[in-house]
Amino acid sequence: MPIFQRKRILVTGGAGFLGSHLCERLLNQGHDVLCVDNFFTGPRDNIVHLIGNPRFELMRHDVTFPLYVEVDEIYNLACPASPIHYQQDSVQTTKTSVHGAINMLGLAKRVKARIFQASTSEVYGDPEVHPQTENYLGNVNPIGPRACYDEGKRCAETLFFDYHRQYGLDIRVARIFNTYGPRMQPDDGRVVSNFIMQALQGEPITIYGDGQQTRSFCYVDDLIDGVLRLMAAPGGVTGPINLGNPHEFTIKALAQKIIALTGSKSEIIYKNLPTDDPLQRCPDISLAHDKLDWQPATSLDDGLVRTITYFETLISA
Repeated sequence: MPIFQRKRILVTGGAGFLGSHLCERLLNQGHDVLCVDNFFTGPRDNIVHLIGNPRFELMRHDVTFPLYVEVDEIYNLACPASPIHYQQDSVQTTKTSVHGAINMLGLAKRVKARIFQASTSEVYGDPEVHPQTENYLGNVNPIGPRACYDEGKRCAETLFFDYHRQYGLDIRVARIFNTYGPRMQPDDGRVVSNFIMQALQGEPITIYGDGQQTRSFCYVDDLIDGVLRLMAAPGGVTGPINLGNPHEFTIKALAQKIIALTGSKSEIIYKNLPTDDPLQRCPDISLAHDKLDWQPATSLDDGLVRTITYFETLISA
């Protein structure tokens, strides 16, 4: 990349599942990348292969504290994203979303950087509208066990748009739906990683509820494509924009597919559905298709095979 096109890019949460893939993609484009992470959920293993790259810098830092660096763009991905992790310290989760947004927005304002916020489909709560469009205001329980994440992300969106209106800050906000792929943590409690680990180890596959609740699953490479397209979009495209796969599957169908792909003999067992767990979750991606010319390209079978291969490597290591 010519030096005049190269950017200095900050990725908070850069050692996480999505963050590590984003750092890798930005480096492959020829940019200088500063990866910031406190390693609460994102392990060094996710980015250790990048450390020898002369354009990659790693900093241990918690975004709830201010950060003073000089950058051209900021991707704010810092926050635990699976229930088992974000409920472990719910107060810190809220602080990460809210204080983290304030600190990164303050940095972006000072250095005049374009800034991206990784929001979430959880802002829709247990939706009463299906599929979810960006103008749906959501059905969130503000005092429930998931609120630290749901309401934290909703408040972060509020802050981003207030900084945009009040200070003219160049913002991008993506509402990210269920994403899966290599570098998910085997103990993160998410349905794809749970099912794959249980299947590979011959353990019963645990479904919460009757298994008829639905999700849509987007492969990580497709998701990162959408993030980069949103960040490169013209200034009027602030979002929020849904990024996810619009093809819906029941949780039971996902379990059966993973059993078949792994050749496992695991049985399926059922447990009670957790509080406020949504029964349906599926994005309307018309806006992403129209504004970003984006839609997922990886089939669920292809993405699951790649993800299963990754977990097989973890188990055999």
